[in-house]
Amino acid sequence: MDVARLAGVSQKTVSRVFNDEPYVSAEVRRRVLEAAEELGYRRNNAARALASGRTRAIGVVTLGTALYGPASLLMGVERAVRDTGYALRVVNTVEGDPAGVAGAVGSLLEQGVDGIVVSEPIDERSGEDTQDGQGGDLRLRVGVPVLVLSAPSPVVAPSVLTAGHGADRMARAATEHLLRLGHATVHHLAGPQRWYAARDRMEGWRTALRAHGRAVPPVVEGDWSAASGYAAGRTFAADGDVTAVFAANDDMAIGLIRALTEAGLRVPQDVSVVGFDDIPVAAFVTPPLTTVPQPFDAVAQEGLKRLVHAIENPDAPPLPASDPPVGLAVRASTAAPPARRNPAR
Repeated sequence: MDVARLAGVSQKTVSRVFNDEPYVSAEVRRRVLEAAEELGYRRNNAARALASGRTRAIGVVTLGTALYGPASLLMGVERAVRDTGYALRVVNTVEGDPAGVAGAVGSLLEQGVDGIVVSEPIDERSGEDTQDGQGGDLRLRVGVPVLVLSAPSPVVAPSVLTAGHGADRMARAATEHLLRLGHATVHHLAGPQRWYAARDRMEGWRTALRAHGRAVPPVVEGDWSAASGYAAGRTFAADGDVTAVFAANDDMAIGLIRALTEAGLRVPQDVSVVGFDDIPVAAFVTPPLTTVPQPFDAVAQEGLKRLVHAIENPDAPPLPASDPPVGLAVRASTAAPPARRNPAR
């Protein structure tokens, strides 16, 4: 009654807002929630769970890392979950633990969640087949809808949704940008191949070169760090045929540019460099880095919308998925190739 009076709406409208029902305008919803906060009112989620059979909680399995991509995707998921009105429960996995995802999913199910988001970017199977000798599926089986971000699904569930795929298309766009500038081919500084993202980016690079009939040079593999990019840069600097490099993330691209510069090569006059992610510092390094922005928030928003729909409408068809947008932030680290590359000093 007090919340309705302060917000200037009916008790029925307050009930609709607290039960996340449709047909309430954003302005009315805002007034009700602000009134509830001012009065110190909190929804009784335990009672709602008993009445509805749902906990109104979504669990997230994510790799415990400070790397820009996984951390940014988790932040996008946190924002998207908050917008749905569901509570968020996060369990981190540890790189190198093959049982990490299974243990994290089990922990969330024990806590009681209505759906699970799996944002696990690493293949911990180390090349092991996921099928047994009889063709049976050995993946973890769960009883709630699951959203898997940018990776194959590690679970079997009533509804398995995917979002965030498309890194191969983004890598292809980066490679084709360099080819359009006139480079004969593009070298690749890859991420560690246990990461699904690194595989997808390498596949997009390779596909672009083959589609244009260009030579596919040997891959140099880094570990996502600027230090590994620096080490790779010394290798590229010693190869007089290298005029363009697509790096699988911005940190490695920045380390690469440092090594090229120390070797006496100019970026982009001698060697062009494209990164991936568009980290905040990318526009402010020397030279400003051409890179592929990742649409973390858009992926999280669409994925969570589809997951909540699956939770609340278990008998309905899933909402259609759409491909994430592909963009390129073109800055000063790319240019047409030199007529003849200057040798490294």
